[in-house]
Amino acid sequence: MSLLTAIAVSATGLSAQRKRLEVLVSNLANANTTQPEGVEPYRRKDVVFSSVSPNQTFGAEFEDAVKGVEISGIVTDRSEPRREYEPGHAHADAEGYVYYPNVNPMEELVNVMSATRSYEANLQAVNSAKEMAMKTLEILR
Repeated sequence: MSLLTAIAVSATGLSAQRKRLEVLVSNLANANTTQPEGVEPYRRKDVVFSSVSPNQTFGAEFEDAVKGVEISGIVTDRSEPRREYEPGHAHADAEGYVYYPNVNPMEELVNVMSATRSYEANLQAVNSAKEMAMKTLEILR
């Protein structure tokens, strides 16, 4: 495998996980926001990944084996918002219920940790490929 291909594949992972982290942080930031009656509350969003071949390939026989990742879309979770009885709240409906976003902060934190670990793994792969390239140059001297 070409070292540049390894770096290109890892770079797609870095980019995808960075965007995933942005969406997850947005979910966390809006976890307890409310809207006035009649306005739909914030809905949780999630990133959908798909595989993509890197720009640089290293042989037709490996073309299907080496894939990068790209974001194919950001989807909105259509599950029902959380409904809580708070009759004194400014955004309560006529029955006294306030609608909160369908965001579970614990689930989002686990997803943030997962995305962070994936980002770190891709970064380590880039660093390893860079080190191998440097060792190769040292050998050629």
